[in-house]
Amino acid sequence: MVEAGQLAAVHYTARLVDGPEAGKVVDTTDVDVAQETGIYHAHRDYKPLEFRVGESNMIPALDRIVRTMEPGDSTTEVVDPEEAFGEYDESNVHAFTREEIDAIAEGDPEEGSFVTTEDGRSGWITDVDDKQVVIDFNHELADEPLELEVRLLRVRGEPGRDSAKNWEKKYGERQSE
Repeated sequence: MVEAGQLAAVHYTARLVDGPEAGKVVDTTDVDVAQETGIYHAHRDYKPLEFRVGESNMIPALDRIVRTMEPGDSTTEVVDPEEAFGEYDESNVHAFTREEIDAIAEGDPEEGSFVTTEDGRSGWITDVDDKQVVIDFNHELADEPLELEVRLLRVRGEPGRDSAKNWEKKYGERQSE
């Protein structure tokens, strides 16, 4: 079993659970799945996701699920929004003056555009008028229960040792699957 501090490499696929689009793939690390389901984007690098278990830099469900697996195992689990991308939070929707937006976004802000602020927050422009621009910083899958299909490819390092960068320095680039 994978322990906190170890590096886990996984392929995962996330599908919607509820509503008319139930079963629709909304995210994957597997290029073949992305192409087969029509969500492929050329700008994205489809490769195994590698993360240090227990460092809270991953959605809670993925971190929890890999702790129950051995390399080579696959599992599928439905997870609540709290363990995926969280609940939708109105306090993550902010209105900015046009002057503030000009400092953040290039060009004329348009509804539906994706922007990243100077402090690293990313969100979608949801409303634009003469005085302000509204940005929703909630993850686009907030409030969604998801079906996560996870395949644990490998585990590296002893618990608490060998960050991904150290691994690459010692052993070369990460392997791709």
